[in-house]
Amino acid sequence: MSDENQAGKPRLPPRWFIRLAWSVHRGLYRVFGGRVGLWRPRANRWGTLRLSTTGRRTGRQRSVIIAYLEDGPNLISLAMNGWGEGEPAWWLNLRTHPDAAVDLVDGRRLVRGRAATGDERSRLWARWREIDANLDAYAALRSSETAVVVLEPRTGAEHVAG
Repeated sequence: MSDENQAGKPRLPPRWFIRLAWSVHRGLYRVFGGRVGLWRPRANRWGTLRLSTTGRRTGRQRSVIIAYLEDGPNLISLAMNGWGEGEPAWWLNLRTHPDAAVDLVDGRRLVRGRAATGDERSRLWARWREIDANLDAYAALRSSETAVVVLEPRTGAEHVAG
């Protein structure tokens, strides 16, 4: 059966299910002390990382598990909000406080987040499209452009003890 319905739009699980799946994922990560829930990307599959940001209103640490690809030393994600409307909170936090930390399978890194623009955005979007042929159709479900987020290593702080 096709991933798309008769109107040409991809079918997504209900919003509550998407939120529940990511909550369970975060819970497994916590319960197993980080030994479960993160994986490296492969040639035809994205990986997962734990991103810790500073809350834009509270100033408190917030963590979320997101999908990513590698682009040299940079980590690349999409601010897709489960393909729902609005920007994900982690992206709003990064825009206000771009310095963050990521936990990867091989340790913690200090990063600075920014949106890719122009040719860089086009190139990185095309890389995501290689992994998900329906990427453009999913993005079309949103009324605003989906940010391609670049997490760059902070100078002199590529790996830190976690």
